[in-house]
Amino acid sequence: MALLALRHVAFEDLGAFEAPLAAAGHAIRYHDVPQAGLSGLDPLGPDLLATLGGPIGACDEAIYPFVAEETRFIGARLAARRPTLGICLGAQMMARALGAKVYPGRGKEIGFAPLGATRGLMAGYEGVPVLHWHGDVFDLPAGAERLASTALCENQAFRLGDFALAFQCHPEARPEGFESWLVGHAAELAAAGISPVALRRQMAGYGPASAARGQAMIAEWLSALPA
Repeated sequence: MALLALRHVAFEDLGAFEAPLAAAGHAIRYHDVPQAGLSGLDPLGPDLLATLGGPIGACDEAIYPFVAEETRFIGARLAARRPTLGICLGAQMMARALGAKVYPGRGKEIGFAPLGATRGLMAGYEGVPVLHWHGDVFDLPAGAERLASTALCENQAFRLGDFALAFQCHPEARPEGFESWLVGHAAELAAAGISPVALRRQMAGYGPASAARGQAMIAEWLSALPA
């Protein structure tokens, strides 16, 4: 099975999700949208589409024109009810493609913090620290099921039918490669007054367990995807 992963920065990949995806038979291909665009790609072609995180916003098409193109691409996929996975920026694009509003939150949420109001696929995450790294939030798309919340972000994850799953948080994050996050987002961390040293310590303490839960959760979702 073919999995196309739309990537926006090299270090924000599928992370801990790669292993269960491969175990489920998905051959992962990364496509770097800012460099390559989407021309010539069929949104309905891959067996599974994943759209990943990045340091820009889902409404920034005036600055980054590919954002509008990618949102339309995702929208075509969702309209056909084809399996789709979104993380952070990707989740925001999914929400926007489904007609929901994306807008600045009440504050930046960066670092490990527990999830609350969990249900469904994320019931096992109640009170468990997960990595957060965002400033924007989104409303829950019509017909979607909210799976988790935090005080600053009501919609941390949602599921739509049996074909779409989106996370504002980062259950895919793992200790391996996290140093690239700290370097790649150095300017944002400095502006927010957040210490990379503290984040590195959090990842060492919470990251392995969070990644293991993420792997189990995504494996459960994959097992229920329509054939």
